[in-house]
Amino acid sequence: MTRILHILDHSLPAHSGYTFRTRAILKAQQAKGWTVAGVTGVRHPLPGPDHETVDGIDFHRTPAIAALPSPLREMHEVGALARRIDALVEQFRPDLLHAHSPVLGALAATRVARRRGLPLVYEIRAFWEDAAVGNGTGREGSVKYRIVRALERRAVDAADAVVVICDGLRDDLIARGVAPAKITVSPNGVDLDLFGTPARPDAQLRSELGLDGAEVIGFIGSFYDYEGLDDLIAAMPALVARRPHAMLLLVGGGPREAALEAQARASGAAAHIRFIGRVPHDQVERYYSLIDVLAYPRKAMRLTELVTPLKPLEAMAQGRIVAASDVGGHRELIEHGVTGTLFAPGDPAAIAAALAELLAHRDGWDAMRSRARAFVEAERNWSSNILRYEPVYQELLDQFARRSAA
Repeated sequence: MTRILHILDHSLPAHSGYTFRTRAILKAQQAKGWTVAGVTGVRHPLPGPDHETVDGIDFHRTPAIAALPSPLREMHEVGALARRIDALVEQFRPDLLHAHSPVLGALAATRVARRRGLPLVYEIRAFWEDAAVGNGTGREGSVKYRIVRALERRAVDAADAVVVICDGLRDDLIARGVAPAKITVSPNGVDLDLFGTPARPDAQLRSELGLDGAEVIGFIGSFYDYEGLDDLIAAMPALVARRPHAMLLLVGGGPREAALEAQARASGAAAHIRFIGRVPHDQVERYYSLIDVLAYPRKAMRLTELVTPLKPLEAMAQGRIVAASDVGGHRELIEHGVTGTLFAPGDPAAIAAALAELLAHRDGWDAMRSRARAFVEAERNWSSNILRYEPVYQELLDQFARRSAA
């Protein structure tokens, strides 16, 4: 029975796209009969015991470290996580280490893999330097950006195999000189047991929010700058001029929340914009049920061009109509006019026109929903995505077995 130790930035019970992908991977591997566990670094955001079982998955925590300035803090993070991984190797006896981005986890796992003679898979969900730019905490081309980019390449070179979540990341690594044969794509997917059954419209919640008779555009997620929610808010006056019953429902929160609320208050369409705030995960489907069109107006930048998001897939699985900006990460998921609508990024007028066109032609929605759902079932279903890991693991285990025998 294969035993895999996953090295993670954070995990359940924290809720994020990162933790939901992790859950899907580990649950699917358990269903395969493999024995899995996770270990998180010091950035795991929730207090708790050194070991906890969440949704049937064992997670081990790395103890907190002293506050230090960068880059000393990052160096100590890597050391603390490496010590925790090493101790778990003694306890858990994994056959293989599987480190997930950001790169700090891969650097810690590399130390242990070399010391213990274990194969190492490094899975990249986004390049850390580009994520910092997207979150507004970094600048492309800065000294820190270049250092992190170099560390990323070091981690890729040290790993025995590399997994990425989309073709954009794969193509970027190949352009940097990484051998194509070393890279496997395991795309973002949906656990259809969680997102496969569309929720029935919640009439009570609709009335409470003043949405009776409204055409509801919605976004459910984190309010980061790269999500382009300022462009969506800016599109509302033009959309309302064409569709007077249009309403925008924003569910979630994040760094841009205060600025977006101020922008909405100053908008000529302020009465047509509702901020809900963060809601418990088990309540999210109630809000999905109210939304006619899920909008994802991501801005054009390296992060959004290279990385595919998870939220549009969840919406498509839920039978929702999806409209998104025409960036590389969305083009891997959405075929314009077939499974959803794409509009020019950073262009409120284009957003308003695309949404108005969708709302005016509901007669094509059932077919679009069916095609989108079929795409998720065939291409982005975790029950089939898990098969992409098996040959990678098996090849590495065979290689290391032959090496040991020699």
